[in-house]
Formats: sequence, C-alpha cells, structure tokens
Amino acid sequence: MVLDGTPLLGRRTGVGRYVESLLVGLADLVGDETLGLNAETIALGLGAADLASRGGSGRPGGAVTPSAGAGRGTSERRSAGEATEPAEPALATRAANGRSPGRATFAPSARPLELAATAFTWRGLAGLAEALPPGIAPTARRVPARLLQEIWANGERLPVELLTGRADVVHGTNFVLPPLRAARGVLTIHDLSYLRTPDTVSAASARYTSLVPRGLRRAAAVITPSQSVAEEVIAAYRIDRDRVTATPLGVDDAWFDATPLKPGWLEAHGLPERYLLFVGTAEPRKNLRTLLSALRGLHGTYPDIPPLVLAGPPGWGAALDTAGLPAGAIVSAGYLDEADLRTAVAGAVALCFPSRYEGFGLPPLEALAAGTPVIAADIPAIREVTGPVVGVAVRLVPPADADRLADALLDVIDGGHRGLADGSAHPSRATAAGAAGPTTDPRRAGRDHARTYTWRRTAALTAEVYRRATES
Repeated sequence: MVLDGTPLLGRRTGVGRYVESLLVGLADLVGDETLGLNAETIALGLGAADLASRGGSGRPGGAVTPSAGAGRGTSERRSAGEATEPAEPALATRAANGRSPGRATFAPSARPLELAATAFTWRGLAGLAEALPPGIAPTARRVPARLLQEIWANGERLPVELLTGRADVVHGTNFVLPPLRAARGVLTIHDLSYLRTPDTVSAASARYTSLVPRGLRRAAAVITPSQSVAEEVIAAYRIDRDRVTATPLGVDDAWFDATPLKPGWLEAHGLPERYLLFVGTAEPRKNLRTLLSALRGLHGTYPDIPPLVLAGPPGWGAALDTAGLPAGAIVSAGYLDEADLRTAVAGAVALCFPSRYEGFGLPPLEALAAGTPVIAADIPAIREVTGPVVGVAVRLVPPADADRLADALLDVIDGGHRGLADGSAHPSRATAAGAAGPTTDPRRAGRDHARTYTWRRTAALTAEVYRRATES
C-alpha cells in the first residue's frame, strides 16, 4: 500500500492527519482476518494539485526504496546528488490463493497486505521515511512536482505505476488521481469548497475544478469524509451513488486524556488564563470575519470577555480586521504541535468553529473528546458529526449571523456547558437519538459521542472500498 507522503512532509494539517491516521489504521488491520484483501498491492497516490505549492519540506535526496518493516527513523536517507538508479518497488505480492486481482474476494488473505508510501516531489523525498508511521515502507522515484503536475493536468501520459511500481489499486488521497496503467483508481474528495465557496479558496485549490473531474473519470470508487459531501459529489458530478462511500474520520485516543493548563504552560505560550479558541488555518472559508464581528459587539457592551486565541498556521486572504476590538482581544498562538493543541483545547472556555463550509469537522469532535464546549456553524457537515449532542455539548448557529453567534458566546462564557442549550435541540429528540437526556452530564455526553469516531473504522471502511474497486 503506497501513501501520498507529501501531506506528511510539512506541518500536519487536515489532509496530512487524515493520511497518517489512515495508514496507521490500515497497518493495524494487516493480518486481521476481517480485512480479507487478496489484492497484490494497494497504492495510495498523491494529490498533485497541492504539490507545486508545497514542494516538500525535507532536504534534497535521491530515490527512496522500500525495506522490510520500514518505519519512522528506520530507513536510510540518501545524500543530495547521489547517483542512484531507482529500484522497482517490491510491492507486488500475490495472495497465496493464486487469484488474479480482478477475481479477488473478501476472504482471509494467506499473506498480509504490504503497506508503503510515496511522495511525488524532488526536494522533500529524503524526509519521507522519517515522516511515516511504523510499519510503512517508503517507495518513490525522484521527480519534480511541477513537472508531474503539468504532465498529469494535460493528459494520460506517465501512468503513476511507473513511479510507484505495480499496484492493484491507486488511491488519490488528496483530490487528484493520476493517470493509471492497469491499476484500479480510488479518489478521496475532502470537500467541494472550490465549487461551493470559490471566493475563499487558494489558487491551488481552485484548480480542482478541472483536476477533480479528470480524477473522477479515472476512478472506480470515490471516498468522502462525510455523507453530506458524498451527496454533494453525487449531485455535482452526476455519478452513480454506489461509487461513492463516506468514511468518517476518527478522533485519536489522546484527546480523551487531554488536560488543561499545566504549570507554566500558559506563560510559555503567551496565552491568557481564560480564553476562547479557534483552531484552523486563517483562511476566508473559516469565517473569522463574522467571529470578530460578534466579539466586537460583546466587547462594546460587556466587561471581562475572554480573548480569542487563534491556533493554526498562517493562511491567505485579507488581513483580519481587528478595528474596534480592545488591545489583547485577539491572541495568535501560531501552529501548535499535537500535544500543545490538545492542552489548548482542553483549557478553552469554548471552541469557536464558525466556518462557512466544511467537509467534515474534526476540531469540534476533538473538543468534545477533551470535554470543551463547542460553538460551531450550522452547516451540513458539522450538523452531521455533532447532531446527537447539539444543545447538550454543542451549540450551532447560522454562519452569517453575527448577533446569534455573539449570544451563543455570551451564554457559554457566563454558563459554560449550561449555555449551550438554546432550544434548537430538545431533550426528547436527543434521547431518541441515543445521545443525551435532560440529566446527562454534557462532558460525558460529548466524550461518548466522540468515541464513536475511530480511525480503525475509517481504515476498515476504506479497505472495503479497495476490495470493491478490485472487483469492479
């Protein structure tokens, strides 16, 4: 199984975390009789559209070839300029039952599925092995990302198997599926922001308007993170419903053990004692403009409104308009590593997630796991993943309504979890959904709900998509 390693080479944001966690989950399933994949190899390909903008983050290096049991820190890194002939990746391992990939069945495999990863980049390839989870072998050929992007955007030349080796299934994990020679294609579409909110996306993401349809023509199966995106993809591209599968994302176990405010932690990170928190890239789709408008109204009327802490990498778009806000009302924490992010979320008065559009909504689920109240936009993907605990551990508001957002913020600032109930979710409906009743502890309800989202389930659903792709 070959992974799109490029999202793993820089700072981990949404797609990078998805790819890493999916690989870990698939690795855990290897040898599990319930996996039952008899394909030779499953290859996870690369979202080529983002390669030009990322370009990798590792040192220059030569080709990386797979080695048995390769994992984090176990593979050698070649020095820059070393003349090394790329070896054919040792990925084609036929199942012992002798069936061809086209006749593979969902029966226990006699040999385990092999896991590997690739990155279609020149500069960043040397860092691939260290970026991979244990048990994942690197396999790639050193090719400039811009060259690949140009070739793949203009036709069917250079099938991906020339770079990754023979494969039964190639999985484009990041919107783009390269040309294929004999493999079956699987494509992950994380959202349709380039269609739904085109004014909010970067130039690289805007290219998905042409790259995604091309990938869909190559794909035997399509994966989305939520059913709401699945329905959008079916409607937008008029593809058969049975080709699209939602594989909801998971919440890492560490979130359930998150603890707030270790001694000296706040001071070390320049954060106030009490704060609201936004997690994500500061891009227009995240709707920070409406959130700041809501806060501006609160600061103009009420004392002691906690500062808003922005946690995430720099984004794009217009600079945030902080006019009318007092000094210190907005604090930028920058990018936080996973451990620090969990601490920040666990210590927040509330997670604020006012996005205009999302494909899933992992930060709200992670906040629920950490026991933190959530105020989020009432949009399809967020309602899908939080619906059973809305009014108990989550408050949803229309993304364009700054006044209602301000009311929700004030309610939670004053009342904590008690301020989340606004009449939009009645206890009787919550009880019917199996989530929470009128006497339910909101923290426990939120954590119990978040526990239903696991990366093992994501991996199992994805493996089933692979199986169906080999039979199509």
